[in-house]
Amino acid sequence: MKIVFCSVTLIFLSIFSFGQSHYTTTNEQAIKHFAIASQSLDYHEFATAVTELKKAIDEDSNFIEAHEQLADVYGLLHQNKEAIKEYLTVIRLNPDFTRAVYLKLGGMEISMAQYEQAQQHLQKYLTYPNITDQNIYLTKKLLKDCEFSIEAIKHPVPFTPINMGPAINTADDEYLPEETADESTLIFTRQINRNEDFYKSVKVDGKWQTATYLSSNINTPNYNEGAQSISQDGKYLFFTGCNRPDGLGRCDIYIAKREGDNWGKPYDLNPPVNTTGWESQPSISSDGRTLYFVSNRKGGYGGYDIWKSTVTDKGWSEPENLGPNINTSFDEQSPYIHADDSTLYFCSDGWPGLGGKDLFMSRLGKDGKWQKPTNLGYPINSNGDENGLSVTPSGQYAFFASNKLNGSGGFDIYTFELPVVDRPHVVTYVKGTVIDIKTREPLEAAVEIIDLEKNTPVYQDYSSAEYGDFLATLTSGKNYGLNVSKDGYLFYSANFSLVGRETKDPFNILVELSPIEIGNKVVLNNIFFDTNKYDIKPDSKAELQKLIDFLTLNPTIHIEISGHTDDVGNSQLNQVLSQNRAKSVYQYLVNSGISPTRLVYKGYGETQPILPNTSDENRSKNRRTEFKIMSK
Repeated sequence: MKIVFCSVTLIFLSIFSFGQSHYTTTNEQAIKHFAIASQSLDYHEFATAVTELKKAIDEDSNFIEAHEQLADVYGLLHQNKEAIKEYLTVIRLNPDFTRAVYLKLGGMEISMAQYEQAQQHLQKYLTYPNITDQNIYLTKKLLKDCEFSIEAIKHPVPFTPINMGPAINTADDEYLPEETADESTLIFTRQINRNEDFYKSVKVDGKWQTATYLSSNINTPNYNEGAQSISQDGKYLFFTGCNRPDGLGRCDIYIAKREGDNWGKPYDLNPPVNTTGWESQPSISSDGRTLYFVSNRKGGYGGYDIWKSTVTDKGWSEPENLGPNINTSFDEQSPYIHADDSTLYFCSDGWPGLGGKDLFMSRLGKDGKWQKPTNLGYPINSNGDENGLSVTPSGQYAFFASNKLNGSGGFDIYTFELPVVDRPHVVTYVKGTVIDIKTREPLEAAVEIIDLEKNTPVYQDYSSAEYGDFLATLTSGKNYGLNVSKDGYLFYSANFSLVGRETKDPFNILVELSPIEIGNKVVLNNIFFDTNKYDIKPDSKAELQKLIDFLTLNPTIHIEISGHTDDVGNSQLNQVLSQNRAKSVYQYLVNSGISPTRLVYKGYGETQPILPNTSDENRSKNRRTEFKIMSK
């Protein structure tokens, strides 16, 4: 059920339909002006209607219908202070003239942050008989807003917004900012002469540089481009395009890929994501596999709901509504999925708030369902509309736009420190460059990061052909394996363990891929054993599968699997342990269908350290499993 609430309900009364006895005045001149005002409203001539209603009231200040209709028109013109004054006059003249005035007045008072007064008037409205179920539902919803707001104002949250400065903000409108994972690029929407285009700013030595036009391949002079989402590595841009000739509906979601220093031509995502309706405000997950967006398609809970679609082998899946813990019978918009992939920010006028659209945060539960959202509180939220929030990967700061903070002009972009209780999980990133170890030239290679506990990929993409670069986010508390592979080369293995610690420091790595040549080695950094044991742990499966895939792809290669230890303990025991660990890997490969004639295994104990055994970190690197090309 969609409940539409407007703080103004115009009452059109016609002198031709009712006799003078139906009004609270018998003054003919007052009734004449009232009739002219009603006719003006039929033609949306609001200024004339205001003038005529004022004349009617001048003729008879007790003309209740004129006061009520003048209040309605003021509300339509967003002159809320004047509207409230007229509604109160109606109640003063006759408290029971019409029950509707209490509902309209209560909604108007919420819009002016007069929550206690609104509470009284809405409670009064509920005392009347024969109210429709729809209006009872609406009134109780507004009373929840009042109750929440009164308490929220008593307990304000820290909020010190900082203007992003002249490099970002101008006399035009800037809004919907979003940062890449390495916090080096900011993309936002700027509106000039009612045309929306994308701009970007890069950070140099900690300072944002003057924003520049994003790309003529994306921005157009005739259509609006806005409400964007940049992938964490900055390579893909999802955005909203409206009324474009290649679109399906009024607004569609498009995607463009970065090509070197420019962007490729965008294309429409098509069904099932886009429909003949309205799809907008995309937000892409950090792994690039789930797209959150807003739509008014059938099957939702209200007017605009938040939906998600996931990439499958056959393309984007049929969109799924996020359900009643996120969506209401009102509107939910501006979703922002944080890089931790488990914290969602959005705006809503359906959940209890301070009026208009407020900002909310929801966390993904252990059951895989979104929990009921938390209002970000006062004064982050106000009696106006708040939307378009984005949060840095570290979770410490948020970006938003406002036209209420005396900025450079219109909407400006601001940043503020997010209250601790509303922060996502700490996220860092791995940023790498893939090169040929001999030629030092960049390589386009497959990059995969796996959550080793779940044995599921959290990032799958290619390093760029131009620079060999890639970037992926890592959420604290998990153990990750990185594999980089390319035909004709040995694959690269690395481990990033964030279990039991939170780090904001990024991992910057150089990935040197070696050609498949006899004698070349690969350290299998994601094969794990318990201390002094040789049973392969379950979180080694992804790495072992990578080795199986490599041997399957290169069927003539023969390898030696070797086990190595540090120098702690008895050297003879270390030798036996390393031999057994190498044999365990050998046996796993054989059991998985690799011919034993292609494999040998050997334990080297502590005899081949790659680093001096002088620290715990060095010793951990010396405890390793490798494979070496024996023949090809």
